[in-house]
Amino acid sequence: MRRLLSPALTDPDAVMTSTAPAAAVAGPAGPDPAASHPAASHPAAFDPALPWQRARSVALRPEPFGALVYHFGTRKLSFLKSKTLVRVVETLADHPTATAALLACEVPESQRPTYVKALADLARSQMIERRPEEPA
Repeated sequence: MRRLLSPALTDPDAVMTSTAPAAAVAGPAGPDPAASHPAASHPAAFDPALPWQRARSVALRPEPFGALVYHFGTRKLSFLKSKTLVRVVETLADHPTATAALLACEVPESQRPTYVKALADLARSQMIERRPEEPA
């Protein structure tokens, strides 16, 4: 199975690479990047059953390999090297949950845990954010 996130730009199997410092994408064992951004929702709390969207301060630029993702606030640049992951991130706001976006983008069930991990890493690096739930 291909890895969706890789700290190394030269990893040919990676479908997403971040140029952020290792400490910023270290995950649960590393520093919490949201600590310096108190307004940000806690990134470690990614739940695919909740509504998500691409962060408002993030731009996605399509590329032949997938997409470049740039966060204007943190100045992080990431590379999404999977067109399916790009489609998932682009359509998060169109679906009630991240899981629904994965289903709509036809991510095979066997690959969903890998995509959920990638989305959790994108949330941790503030590339995606919780979408406010709409009142009923």
